[in-house]
Amino acid sequence: MPATSLHCLTRAEIAAWLAEHDEPSYRCDQILDWLWQKRARSIDAMSNLPAALRGSLAGDFRLGGLRHAKTQGAADSTRKFLFQLHDGRYVECVLIPASPALYGEQSDRRTLCVSSQVGCAYGCKFCASGLDGFTRNLDPGEIVGQILLAEELSGEKVNNLVFMGMGEPLANLPNLLKAIEIITSPWGLHIGARHLTLSTSGLVPQIRQLAGHPRQIRLAISLHGATDEVRNRIMPVNRKWGVDELFDALRFWNSCKKQILTLEYILIAGINDHLDEARLLARRARSIRAKVNLIPY
Repeated sequence: MPATSLHCLTRAEIAAWLAEHDEPSYRCDQILDWLWQKRARSIDAMSNLPAALRGSLAGDFRLGGLRHAKTQGAADSTRKFLFQLHDGRYVECVLIPASPALYGEQSDRRTLCVSSQVGCAYGCKFCASGLDGFTRNLDPGEIVGQILLAEELSGEKVNNLVFMGMGEPLANLPNLLKAIEIITSPWGLHIGARHLTLSTSGLVPQIRQLAGHPRQIRLAISLHGATDEVRNRIMPVNRKWGVDELFDALRFWNSCKKQILTLEYILIAGINDHLDEARLLARRARSIRAKVNLIPY
C-alpha cells in the first residue's frame, strides 16, 4: 500500500503531480471534488477520471486510512469515536453538540474535538493522552479524516473544530498547518478559520510562528497555573518555557491577531484553586485581554 494518502495533498500538490504525469490541469478540480465533496471511498470510484489516470493515482497514493472502531455516547449527546489508523494504531475524537438555545430549540452548532498525534510527549498531570507516551504524529489526511468519518457516522455537518484531542497540536505544526489549509480552503472542507481553535500546553516558539500565519485561527492555552511554582507541578512543559516567557509570546500573538485568547484552567483542589492564585490569574488574563475557561476537575 502506498505510504501517502491522497487526502494529504493540497490543491497545488495535486496540480504539480498531474503536470508531472502530462495530465490536463482540469483533472485537479475533478480529483478535489471526489475527495472533499463526493467523499469517494476509493480511487477507482472516481468515475470521470480515465482508467489509466486512476491506475497511476492508485500506484502512488492510498485513500483515507481511518476505520471506525467504536462509539461511546448517545446520538443526542456528546459522542466519542475511536478510529483505527492504517498502521493499526488508534486515535479518538469527540463530537460535542452545543447547549440548547435560549428558548429550548436545538442548537445547530456541532463541535468536533480533533486529535493531532498518537499519544503525547508532554505529560500534563491531569491528561490521559500521554500515559503510554508518544508514538507518532498524525499526517494531514489523518487529521482531516477524523472530520470526514465523524460526519459520516453522525449524519451531521461539523461547523466548529477544536484541536484539543490526543497530542500536542503545536508539536505537529507542519502537518497541522497543511490540514488547516485543506479544512479552510474553498476546494476543501471550507470551514472558516475563525471556527478553528488550537490548544497548546505552551510551546513558545510555535506560538510565535503561528502568530504569523495569515488565517485568523483561535488559540487556547492550557495554563492551569498562574505561577511557575504551581504550573511546574502540573505542566512539565513549563520547565522549558516558564510563565513569563509564555505570556511574552501571547503578547506577541495579540500584536498579530484580532482573536481573543482563551486560558484553559482546570481547578485542582489544594493545588491551584486558592484565592491568591485566582487574583494573579485575573491579572495575567487582563494583561493579554484573554478570557478564562474554568474547568472543575
